[in-house]
Amino acid sequence: MAPKKVAPGLSMTGTKAKIVYEPKGVSLIISPWNYPFNLAIEPLISALSAGCPVILKPSELSPHTSGLIQNMVEEIFDPSEVRVFNGDAEVAKKLLELPFDHIFFTGSPTVGKLVMEAASKNLSSVTLELGGKSPTIIHSDADLNDAAFKIIYGKFLNCGQTCIAPDYLLVQKDIKDQLLMELKVAIQKMYDPQYKGIEKSADLARVINLKHFNRLYSLLEDSKSKGAKVEFGGNSNLETLYIEPTLISNITEDMAIAEEEIFGPLLPILSYSTIDEAISLINNKPKPLALYYFGEESDTYKKVIHETSSGNVVFNDCVLHFLHPNLPFGGVNNSGIGKSHGYYGYLSFSNEKGVLKQRVGFNNSTLMKPPYDKKTQKIISTLIKWL
Repeated sequence: MAPKKVAPGLSMTGTKAKIVYEPKGVSLIISPWNYPFNLAIEPLISALSAGCPVILKPSELSPHTSGLIQNMVEEIFDPSEVRVFNGDAEVAKKLLELPFDHIFFTGSPTVGKLVMEAASKNLSSVTLELGGKSPTIIHSDADLNDAAFKIIYGKFLNCGQTCIAPDYLLVQKDIKDQLLMELKVAIQKMYDPQYKGIEKSADLARVINLKHFNRLYSLLEDSKSKGAKVEFGGNSNLETLYIEPTLISNITEDMAIAEEEIFGPLLPILSYSTIDEAISLINNKPKPLALYYFGEESDTYKKVIHETSSGNVVFNDCVLHFLHPNLPFGGVNNSGIGKSHGYYGYLSFSNEKGVLKQRVGFNNSTLMKPPYDKKTQKIISTLIKWL
């Protein structure tokens, strides 16, 4: 948080310069329902660390947590520092009409566009943590047992309702069958080790509400009607909003599941022959929030880093980067704008103000002032050439 001195360089010899961090100002945080406490409180900490007062709008789809947050904030903070506004989308819409200095939104790309449009009317800066279809590449030299357990954990954590969950797998063709077997074993060991039925597992969450259940059920039925094969799972229970961890193969681009962010316990499996083919498939979609790669060949994963664009990349694991306190977290373009977490969250709510101090009298700019005679022009030409 301390002012940061910066070197003058040759062109600014004789000056002193620093970066001073100041609060952007009154900020709006709109948080989602899938991790309702973490994704509300973490940006709140970032805003307060930068010195910004906050209006916080939690999700109406997780009312118990939103109520807890409101009670906690009212107990801890003065109303001039933090206020919580609970309510539905109309409350969020009214808040977005106000001239906030900064808006921090976590949610879908579709709603993110509406937030950005509203912010533009007041020229409010934004941090948008969105989502998209995060791919997972499994190369032929990967440890398939290790990869399967990490993928299953990352995908079915919170019933797949995680913005950085693996959205689909890209598996090299010659290991597809073996990986499928390992994925099935991993599901069984995590969610039904005693063979009593996955639905009875206390470790598998449920879909948030009926609307999202119906959306996921429609994605599955649409895929099946167009030739997709359910390799594992597929069962559901409308009354309890249960959808079994489901592995799906034979995916084609005309299926809705190939285009929409899934955000649920459905895992499409596609195959590829060469890494160039996998990279091409990824680059034909909007830039994802995360990209995962399992394999050991350094040349191959370096190629993936340099020839794809995503918010973050993780090798030989999934979702783990979210927990790293010193990494910036966020997307790029369709998957998000700006970064958060730790120092990067502090920067999101800060104005990095440049401050320059010039000495009195003769200085580095004296020689560049009018009149522009031949001598002055020669000095300027020399400066342009060398600086």
